[in-house]
Amino acid sequence: QVQLVESGGGLVQAGGSLRLSCAASGRTFSSYTMGWFRQAPGKEREFVAAISWSGGHTSYAGSMKGRFTISRDNAKNTVYLQMNSLKPEDTAVYHCAASKSIGTHPSLYEYWGQGTQVTVSS
Repeated sequence: QVQLVESGGGLVQAGGSLRLSCAASGRTFSSYTMGWFRQAPGKEREFVAAISWSGGHTSYAGSMKGRFTISRDNAKNTVYLQMNSLKPEDTAVYHCAASKSIGTHPSLYEYWGQGTQVTVSS
């Protein structure tokens, strides 16, 4: 059982940065793959990044590669998404999610946070 709460979203100008946090509760947190997804109005939910339970493996969507960094601290039950060089097309609600599988498809993730809004102005 995992409960997830995101924070850190807000309004930022193009080229700026934000750091999102996802606080998790549940004694099995460290056994889950953690991911970030985003959804903009009128668009499907989109994979952003994922990190393995050990933190040793990460995966990014092509449009985020080199700009975003996912990390986790199992001792703090927290996963982060550092977002740099933000673009207006990054505007979306960002959701944290947990999975016992390895993959990028939303259907693989069992637990979801309610999301945090990121808005990037031009």
